[in-house]
Amino acid sequence: MKRRHVYISILLSSVMAVVSCGKDFLEEEPSISVSVDKAIQTEGDMLEALAGTYRVLNNYYLYGRNALVWGDLLADNVYISSSTSGRLLPWNNYTYVGNNAEAGLLWSQNYYAILQANRILAAGIAETNNASQLRGEAYAIRAFCYLNLVNWFAKPHTVNPAADGVPVVTVPANISGAFVKPARNTVAEVYTQIIADLDKAFAIMPETPPAIHANNTNFISKYAVKALQARAFLYKGDYEKARDAALLVVQKGGYNLAGTAAAFTSYWASNVTRTDKLETIFELNNSATANNGVEGLDYMYARTGLGDLLVTDDTYALYSETDRRKALIVAGTRAGQQVNYVNKYQNTGVADRDEIKLLRYAEVLLTLSESYARVNDETNARLYLNMLAKNRDPLLVDYTYAGPALLDAILRERRKELAFEGLRFFDLARTNVNFTRQNMGAKAYSFYVDVKTTDFRRLMPIPEAELSANPNVKPNPGY
Repeated sequence: MKRRHVYISILLSSVMAVVSCGKDFLEEEPSISVSVDKAIQTEGDMLEALAGTYRVLNNYYLYGRNALVWGDLLADNVYISSSTSGRLLPWNNYTYVGNNAEAGLLWSQNYYAILQANRILAAGIAETNNASQLRGEAYAIRAFCYLNLVNWFAKPHTVNPAADGVPVVTVPANISGAFVKPARNTVAEVYTQIIADLDKAFAIMPETPPAIHANNTNFISKYAVKALQARAFLYKGDYEKARDAALLVVQKGGYNLAGTAAAFTSYWASNVTRTDKLETIFELNNSATANNGVEGLDYMYARTGLGDLLVTDDTYALYSETDRRKALIVAGTRAGQQVNYVNKYQNTGVADRDEIKLLRYAEVLLTLSESYARVNDETNARLYLNMLAKNRDPLLVDYTYAGPALLDAILRERRKELAFEGLRFFDLARTNVNFTRQNMGAKAYSFYVDVKTTDFRRLMPIPEAELSANPNVKPNPGY
């Protein structure tokens, strides 16, 4: 798959062509061959441009692997095996530097998707249900990318909202000009843009989705917007609004948890896009004709793939014997050592691979629980915590904790539920804690154990190519 090493000021000129693709638009790598003056003039043009933007998100150096893998590898859930393919070793060791290629691609490809969303949003298509749906999805994608960027490249909002965030660009190159050089907005300003985009998306998207594309989990729905907004408010530390957004998803989204052990097992074994609102809210298509192959998230984890990333013993020990989630970790041997493999991604042996889950209903329930706890409504906090935890472990005795012990339990359940889905590092960052990555000894390629809040590598390096192209962007300290 071709890489696009482009940075904001360069990127604004390079996207004088829109993403375009065939009618099976989630099945192919998009081209960028249609010129701006002919690009987005109809709803069909919007549809194809949006489809290409979804495909950008799925690249392995974005949400197809790296943006999710790092959330567990840089945290305390997984480590790289001593028997390794050599991928992502600087992330295992906390030795990445300012010119790290993967960090640069995370930056540039998020902005590539943002700039494509900007083109869709700037198109002067008349308001219809179809156009409003597609425009809402574009707002949501832009917000999703900015949330990821500000969380990797800037201090958490809960730590310093006035810190340097990332540049906010909301207009396409044909309006702004090709070589604008935006400075970094503050973290608070980036969050303001994220929340505003999600408010706009939710307001304009029809309550009943139009038939312009399939109504399934490969596309951002109206209540997926609220699920993402609940995450953004939680990371911002605005717990009342996080509660309200999450509660709206629970009350009106129509989503459900798997009700039985068999249904839970079947859910994780499935590689099909969902239309039943079971567990998944939004996931990226990872079909037989459009997946990342040996570079994919699934292949990096699965025992039947590379299996480079293994589960730490202390993560495995979190699960009781009656916890259904324990079956999502399987024992095996590697280089003569007993190890634990991730079993959330089970379809590496078939052409049609596992979808990449980006928003799940379980996260919404845990966000709702934590938000209630932080606004001192511990009764409702326990209600939603137990709703999720007892679904996963039917023999679990109800949580009855209060105060700090209740918050600890919620964060522990977040770790257990969302492990290997890329969110653990952000929980550690927003709560501003020192943490320990377990030393797995001879099983591990190497180890970097104690991660302090003062460690400069808790922020990704602003790419050197960006700093060279745009003197208005300041580097992160330490690189």
